[in-house]
Amino acid sequence: MSQESLIFGLHAVQAAITSNAHSITCLQLDEGRHDKRMQSLAESAEAKGLEVQWLSKKELDKLSKGERHQGVVARIKVAKTWSEADLENLLTGLDRPPLLLVLDGVQDPHNLGACLRTADAVGVDAVIAPRDRACGLNATVRKVACGAAETVPFVPVTNLARTLRTLNHAGVTLVGSAGEAQQSLYQADLKGPLAIIMGAEEKGLRRLTREHCDTLIYIPMKGSVESLNVSAATAVCLYEAARQRSGI
Repeated sequence: MSQESLIFGLHAVQAAITSNAHSITCLQLDEGRHDKRMQSLAESAEAKGLEVQWLSKKELDKLSKGERHQGVVARIKVAKTWSEADLENLLTGLDRPPLLLVLDGVQDPHNLGACLRTADAVGVDAVIAPRDRACGLNATVRKVACGAAETVPFVPVTNLARTLRTLNHAGVTLVGSAGEAQQSLYQADLKGPLAIIMGAEEKGLRRLTREHCDTLIYIPMKGSVESLNVSAATAVCLYEAARQRSGI
């Protein structure tokens, strides 16, 4: 049975209508807004055959529970909830070497949403994260991800160290990002079955996660800033992996 979630905001909902309209069960719009952008959104939804409801701002505020909705709420079906047991089937079902992203305890929903958005853009096969002490998929993540939360498999796992061992035994190279690493991102071989592992905000990779990595890499920094935000660092690493894997 599919679950239902919400997406808020003009840009996020428009992205969902464009790329994932089949998952939207209903679009709920602010009846007090009649600007061109809102009308365009309503027309896009109706052209896709979606149900559109016009509600008061007060009703939308209640639905959004404090999230900034911009007068737009979309109800979506979450058709697939991924689990650890699905990983093996996902990997064996691919016709190319897998590219995975592992987030070791990222807690900010904006960071997770941005990571998912980049993962979708690059073609990551799955994003893996601990079930506990880490952000899961919520409305804020879905809004920031702009539809990527519905297209990229997000796999919460009970024991990340065990999952990393399983991936390693399946032939996946585990590459962790750490500031004190000796090898640059641009020196690393990121082709073949690969998992890029990024640490949490401020804390970085946990000790046990670090010990399971085959290689640690760092992102060269030439300015005065010591490090990048985890979502920015993730984008840099994933795009370098994508560049190498495409042969460019």
